[in-house]
Amino acid sequence: MRVESSGGLRELEDSRRAPRDAGPHGRRRQRRPRRGEGAPEPMAAPATAVQRLFEACLEVFTGAGPGAVPPPAGVERIKSVLDSITAADVRLTSNMSYFRRVDAHGTPKITYLHLYKCEAFSIGIFCLPSRGVIPLHNHPGMTVFSKLLFGAMHIKSYDWAAAQQDTPDVQLQGPRLAKVKVDGILTAPHETLVLYPEDGGNMHCFTAQNACAVLDVLGPPYDDGSGRHCQYYNVSSSAISVGSTILPGGDRYEWLEESEPPRDFYLVGSTYMGPRILDH
Repeated sequence: MRVESSGGLRELEDSRRAPRDAGPHGRRRQRRPRRGEGAPEPMAAPATAVQRLFEACLEVFTGAGPGAVPPPAGVERIKSVLDSITAADVRLTSNMSYFRRVDAHGTPKITYLHLYKCEAFSIGIFCLPSRGVIPLHNHPGMTVFSKLLFGAMHIKSYDWAAAQQDTPDVQLQGPRLAKVKVDGILTAPHETLVLYPEDGGNMHCFTAQNACAVLDVLGPPYDDGSGRHCQYYNVSSSAISVGSTILPGGDRYEWLEESEPPRDFYLVGSTYMGPRILDH
């Protein structure tokens, strides 16, 4: 069989060796990329402020162990995240319905917005209309962070007198002596307040001077079954005539006695409408 030196059979043979996607001159065609192919991966959206708070609480409180007070570095981490959070981060404004007084003369109800709760900690927001009051109550065995998002409120807080801190409640009868820790007006913006089981003002009362929102972290949360019952207190009527006691060193003390929640105290739950917490 004669083999032609050019054209003809040689071109046919070359065409058999060329890849299917070769061009007319034997060069490989450039395949067009499919839509999205070869494009850079989209960057993940930055974590929201409440997500950063959740992740800090998760690491600090679960790392500290059940009911344990977090180490100073852990407390500072949660506090620094809370210090950076604003009302806009949780989509709250003072003109929302939570902060309106329905009765101009009665005590307004307080609204609680639930964000997250587990055995180790809880996150929520208290919404107080003007003149709203959260009565004097305790936080047994708990570390609590309170960030005032907006507004001004009067805070009065106490710790038990040192000699009584180690005495079981069941052995105590009548009023107990408590040291006044804070008694003044707090106005936003303000750094986060932190209280501990036996220090920092474990028992406190809030009175709103105008519309206020307080972002709270409790670690661990209230749980009657675990002995963390929310107990309310009054300044003892038998000690009112005596008034506050100022001891050497300038510390101020008052007598407190257990009480039921005031009849005009209304705390209602509502749906939180801000950014969600993703619990992976």
